[in-house]
Amino acid sequence: MLRTFGRISLVAVLAALLATAADEPVLLKYTGEPLKVPYQCAEDELQSVGLLCNDEEPCAIYLELASIAPLGRKLYLAGNLHANSGTLTSILLGSDDGGITWREPSPRIRMAGLGQMQFYDLEHGWVVGESQYPLPHDPFFLVTSDGGATWRNRPLTEDGGPGSISRFWFDSFRHGEMILDAGRSSPSGRYITYESETSGESWMIRSTSDKMPKISRAPAILENENFRLKPDAKGKLYEVQKRAGERWEPVASFAIEVASCKVKAQELKDDPVGETAAATIEGAGGKDYVEEIHLGGPAPVKKPARKPAPATPAKGKKN
Repeated sequence: MLRTFGRISLVAVLAALLATAADEPVLLKYTGEPLKVPYQCAEDELQSVGLLCNDEEPCAIYLELASIAPLGRKLYLAGNLHANSGTLTSILLGSDDGGITWREPSPRIRMAGLGQMQFYDLEHGWVVGESQYPLPHDPFFLVTSDGGATWRNRPLTEDGGPGSISRFWFDSFRHGEMILDAGRSSPSGRYITYESETSGESWMIRSTSDKMPKISRAPAILENENFRLKPDAKGKLYEVQKRAGERWEPVASFAIEVASCKVKAQELKDDPVGETAAATIEGAGGKDYVEEIHLGGPAPVKKPARKPAPATPAKGKKN
């Protein structure tokens, strides 16, 4: 019994270790070659934006990086993964060692993209995002209060709605302002100014306008002056660069095309065409015709059934 119990315990421990390893985020290490963010070509995710990928016409998947934010030796990048027909998922990348290794500290959000990012201090930070398919809607914030180790998804409003966040700024770890572009058809005005006193956990409307307003305490330029994202001339990669006096030095680079998806069509196993046809003919009952089944072709054609030949009278008998 002890040996059996020992084997069972060992199996359980190994299974737990394997499960834990499978749940750990992928760690990318920069060695001079462009890093390629992993993408699994999930069929349901591709179909959600109208993609049908196969061997003859594979679907190219691209990385788009929209913002960069340093935090001591830490670096964070925000953006999305997309195909030609639309945005597939958001992506947030973080490095704790100045750009040598990278991980994803927040789960990807389907059909959403991330944009502007800000850290007020070593603990409090925000990344803005919205759902992007087919048009921008349901804006939200990713909020951290532990220096980017974990992030919380906080929608702008409970009911959502059309629009995207044009810009935001926090002048303290609690107080921030934000401008929503609700679109030209918005009945209350295209631009809506919101204010938060809760570190971005909740927001209140302060004003509306048809012209882009200003955030009173925000700097004129929101981008960090010491770090930047620069696509190469051929459009093959993003280079993360750090200012060194008058020069810019590379910190890391990321490939723009990350996958070529070739999803195989599922076979029809539950209801083969032959069984469907047999059931249709059998269920015809007293009909004097048979319906031909055409998959993807013209409408069914009705053909007269062959009538039996008249009986021949037996010889030697009269009618």
